[in-house]
Amino acid sequence: MLNIAILVFAIGAVGGLVLANSVLRGKLAPWGLSLLHAALGATGLVLTGMVVLGGGDYATGVVPIALLILVVAALAGFYLASVHLRQATPAKGAVVAHASVAVIGFLLLVCGAFHFI
Repeated sequence: MLNIAILVFAIGAVGGLVLANSVLRGKLAPWGLSLLHAALGATGLVLTGMVVLGGGDYATGVVPIALLILVVAALAGFYLASVHLRQATPAKGAVVAHASVAVIGFLLLVCGAFHFI
């Protein structure tokens, strides 16, 4: 199930790159892609949470830390969505921060899933 979560997060990240590209160029991001990006992120969080809360090999170590970091990225995403709802482009720094935290969480998740750490 963790492999599926990683795949879902990776697909969502591709959408995130398109969204970030729009915002960094000063344009409003496509609303439909924003919703898809959020849905994929939420799905990845739920799947990862199920793995962590289900016990087993991934209940300890780096995977729960990755989950916590990804939750922080999701909270930043909620902020970005709230700005988007107001028909405004968010601050570029907020987009970079959201992306950076998400990438760190994703990389930790991959490392934990494949026992690199």
